[in-house]
Amino acid sequence: MIDYMTRQWQLWGKKTQDNLATKKVAVVGCGGLGCSIGIALGGLGLGRIDLIDFDQISLHNIHRQIAFDLEDEERFKADVLKETIQKRYDKTIVQSYIASFAEFGATTIQNYDLIFDATDNIQARADIDQYCKDRNTPWVYGSVEKFYGQVCFMDKAKFDEFFKIIQNEPQGITAGMVMHIASFQVLLGMRYLAELPIQKDKLYHFSFDEFGVFNHKQFSLKA
Repeated sequence: MIDYMTRQWQLWGKKTQDNLATKKVAVVGCGGLGCSIGIALGGLGLGRIDLIDFDQISLHNIHRQIAFDLEDEERFKADVLKETIQKRYDKTIVQSYIASFAEFGATTIQNYDLIFDATDNIQARADIDQYCKDRNTPWVYGSVEKFYGQVCFMDKAKFDEFFKIIQNEPQGITAGMVMHIASFQVLLGMRYLAELPIQKDKLYHFSFDEFGVFNHKQFSLKA
């Protein structure tokens, strides 16, 4: 483990790394965001990662859902992502749940240190927020479409007070933007789990404009 975690030990030392091994997180959604989040978390040295997703892999998913290969088509995303994580680091317990988050929350009693949103559904995010508020658990929101995306470490702010719950069909998406948003979600979550400072309830908006200029804006979600 020392050799595997060398670069992280250089960041924060043995005590913090040992503490990470006690942490338990959930990733809700194992598609584009979930694959990148899961792979990054899988090398962090956490104690347990739970993966929640009901969907099966389709051919059009694979270009941006980096845990999957062509041979994985029609398999359950959560199961394949679990295998991918375990192949990279076998000390973390990884459990897959083939269910929607509503089904999972209604039938499973779990306590987490942090939950990562990797869904593509506004209602599911509202359900995650309520689940977390009921348990005093923070979560990391993430969304991506076209060449823009948003991330927020949700603590006290209520999701449905800032986001309108509507049905929205995706209008295209790029693998690079998915990985960018997922990596920022992981960075916020990693710093929190390692007990490093972060800004809570601050929405980060990232985008490329029509001229290819990258923009970054911040909005406070605190009342």
